[in-house]
Amino acid sequence: MDIRAIEQAYRRYARFYDVCFGAVFQPGRRAIVDRMDCSPGERILEVGVGTGLSLPLYPQDVRVVGIDISRDMLEQARVRLARDELECSARLLVMDAENMAFEDDSFDKVVAMYVASVVPDPGRLVDEMRRVCKPGGQIFMVNHFHSRNPILGSVESLLAPLSKQLGFRPDFSLDRFLGQTGLDAMNICRVNLFDFSTMVEARNNKQDAAAIAAPAFAPS
Repeated sequence: MDIRAIEQAYRRYARFYDVCFGAVFQPGRRAIVDRMDCSPGERILEVGVGTGLSLPLYPQDVRVVGIDISRDMLEQARVRLARDELECSARLLVMDAENMAFEDDSFDKVVAMYVASVVPDPGRLVDEMRRVCKPGGQIFMVNHFHSRNPILGSVESLLAPLSKQLGFRPDFSLDRFLGQTGLDAMNICRVNLFDFSTMVEARNNKQDAAAIAAPAFAPS
């Protein structure tokens, strides 16, 4: 995976992303926003906001910043903001999730929905999420990970060489991801139809992670 491949893939997806991936993954988006239990006045960062399918789910009394590397996806998100009259509570920015322009400790909670298997370096993504999240804050993720079902897992492994064309890694391992990023997971549960995706709630352990200095993420 690389930035150019990601941009090209999501340029293709942008206009029909909501039709193909909207309803089927919306239960996971709803579950993770509910789990975030946002308090009034909190600043929330959503990394890889895409077409903004999650934006109407947030409480109106929080401030959401959504970033994405794909301008085409963000154009669809801006249409959604205007249509749903959410422009006062949410802001959208073109930004690389692995090199964010925000200052340290800028957000109360940071969330990435269906992003970890897309970015070139998942370890760098988590490091940046930790950096911009306040000490004691929370990091949330929802993503599809490599299936433990032998048949489905084999199919995903066969599709792995097509990652650039697909725009994500179909064989992305949860155990490897947690082990090599050092995420302090407090809650892990299955979401979406047939438990297709996994939601991870983690404590922002940036100080512990810096002391451990976990190695860079290596794809399975």
